[in-house]
Amino acid sequence: MSEVERPPPRLPWDPPDNFKKRVPDGDNRERLVCDDCQFVLYQNPKIVAGSVVTWEDKILLARRAIEPRKGYWTLPAGYMEIGETTEQAAQREAVEEACATIEIDRLLAVYSIARIGQVQIMYRARLASPDIACGPESAEVGLFRWDEIPWENLAFPTVVWALAHFHQTRGVSDFATFSNPSGDLARMWPPRKPAGV
Repeated sequence: MSEVERPPPRLPWDPPDNFKKRVPDGDNRERLVCDDCQFVLYQNPKIVAGSVVTWEDKILLARRAIEPRKGYWTLPAGYMEIGETTEQAAQREAVEEACATIEIDRLLAVYSIARIGQVQIMYRARLASPDIACGPESAEVGLFRWDEIPWENLAFPTVVWALAHFHQTRGVSDFATFSNPSGDLARMWPPRKPAGV
């Protein structure tokens, strides 16, 4: 077989050849279904758990050592694993990204990012101690006062949202959980410090 006739290599996320897109019986949308056994491969949004972590008047940020957005600053957050709660996932991500032991305070926000198939669950949390260090996915970690946050170098819109929502809850113990913002905060890209925070 020549190079021209050779099929492209199979990628890890490609379904096996016997899976075809169709609407399964009793469903209302197209799914990947096995032609042999009729198994339905559901592709659902991924859950991301993370936190806005503080030590005194400073906020923990990590500079990404991996793509996407390598070199940009983010909050400790990442995909949940099977068998853990969202709180456990947020605590694990803080350890993995910043070698940080955190204490969850309360739920801050739930963001739905439909275009990339994510639901992001963000907590308010405190460091158990100021001892932090780079994890394998971080090039640098730091504790930043509010006026030191590198707003123009934040990795994702949801980092800006979570920081702005955290700012609104400073000194408040009882508040409604935030969701996707509207107005100027929703359009905060490229990242910058939101007005009024």
